[in-house]
Amino acid sequence: MTILRYIFVALEVVLLFNLLIGVHELGHFLAARWRGLKVERFAIWFGKPIWKKKINGVEYALGWIPAGGYVALPQMASMEIIEGKSGKPEGKIIEPWSDRVGGDKDEMQKLVETLPKVSPLDKIIVAFAGPLFSLLLAFVFAVIVWQVGKPSNEADNSTVVGWVDPTGPAAKAGLLPGDTILEIDGYPVHHFAPTSSDSVTWRIVTSTGTNIAIKYLRAGREATVYAIPFHRETQWYQRKALRQILITSASKASIFAIASNSPAALAGLKPGDEVLAVNGEKIYSPFAVDSAQEAMSNGVVKPLTLTSQRGGEKFDCTMLPVKPLQPTNAYPQLGITAWQGDTNTTLVHPSPAEQLKASAGQIFNTFGALFSKSEIGVQQLGGAVMIIRVYSNLFQDEDGWRRVLWFSVILNVNLALLNLLPLPVLDGGHITLSLIEWIFRRPVSARILEKIQSGFAALLITFMIYIAFFDTGDWVRSARADREVPVIFMAPANPAVMPDSKAINLAPINK
Repeated sequence: MTILRYIFVALEVVLLFNLLIGVHELGHFLAARWRGLKVERFAIWFGKPIWKKKINGVEYALGWIPAGGYVALPQMASMEIIEGKSGKPEGKIIEPWSDRVGGDKDEMQKLVETLPKVSPLDKIIVAFAGPLFSLLLAFVFAVIVWQVGKPSNEADNSTVVGWVDPTGPAAKAGLLPGDTILEIDGYPVHHFAPTSSDSVTWRIVTSTGTNIAIKYLRAGREATVYAIPFHRETQWYQRKALRQILITSASKASIFAIASNSPAALAGLKPGDEVLAVNGEKIYSPFAVDSAQEAMSNGVVKPLTLTSQRGGEKFDCTMLPVKPLQPTNAYPQLGITAWQGDTNTTLVHPSPAEQLKASAGQIFNTFGALFSKSEIGVQQLGGAVMIIRVYSNLFQDEDGWRRVLWFSVILNVNLALLNLLPLPVLDGGHITLSLIEWIFRRPVSARILEKIQSGFAALLITFMIYIAFFDTGDWVRSARADREVPVIFMAPANPAVMPDSKAINLAPINK
């Protein structure tokens, strides 16, 4: 990817991310104007304004830090102190939040006292308007997805096992590639990836028993095995690994790249060929080919026969793996350096209601897992860095704009629901405080409120930094791993090492 492409993707991510926050804040702004609250400033982005203009008593500003926005509402002082939007009498705004906490509290209090009091109902409406606008934006994105479609492939709706690590828990329990998983711990599963509660991965990571009951279908017969989950070792600076049984979903073994001078190149294999079997045994994942090669790293190197398909023709190629010149520590290989992703993609058109329901279900399932006996904790949650990373990856995909729209539905629903949690630093907290004021006919003591909000604000900032630490580490390690993928160089093959002249057979078989 060129530098310009990186810049373009970064701009797309920033603009979309800020659209989500901007619309949320727009909800607060419009509700405040509707209910007659004083609005000091409506700002897009943070930091010292690079542009500002006062219109009808409201100062509109554009900051220099591209990270969201805010609405300054002095009559909702409890909200503004936390969100960093309180002001001084002359209309000067103390910013950003980290600087405002040291502002003149007496002047801020005088400002609040000179303004008409706001009813609890008005505060509730203004606080609720932010999440409401996030839901409305989610609905808009959902309608667009409904019309343009969302990419989906066979693997999204399949529970067929593609590969089983020979040394892993699933293999020891008796699972085999090609098995179709029906239930995990009694819960029916219909997907492999953890985008919903009925996926194989989600049910494995949220399981709580010593053994995981796996009901599967093989050759028309149902059976159940019990696997003891595995935990990958992690360092202190990495997220704790969740439960695994070391299996992957089924996917086509389509060749994407072949090294020059390699056995695969000399045998006539080409990018686009699909490997169907290894030594006569049907495979369900490219991992089967890689594992067959890796198994020879410390043993006798034996020929491998790959049954492949090109167009409508099937053919066999028997090849002897050889050690590459580079990297020197590589195991014997055939020279297939990359596998192609699933290209059998179709467009599905879920209704807006289906999308919103699925998105809400994800957040409810996550909270359910957090407060259950599962191993999922706050460490496994993602924050702003993760969101930016996901958007960056989606924008780089050829059909990524459709996936971006779909992910924006999920994100806006999550933003709305999370903000409705009854915590003082969130919109739900402001609603809760307003309800208390409504019931007891007086607001919570300013002194008590300040301590509660300051404490929760500190906890929120600490939590955000904590999550950002893991998100950033994951991103850096992933990028480093991508850069460190070794380039394989093969020495010119010696025909004498090939099994025999009849072993390489490109004639079609089983037409």
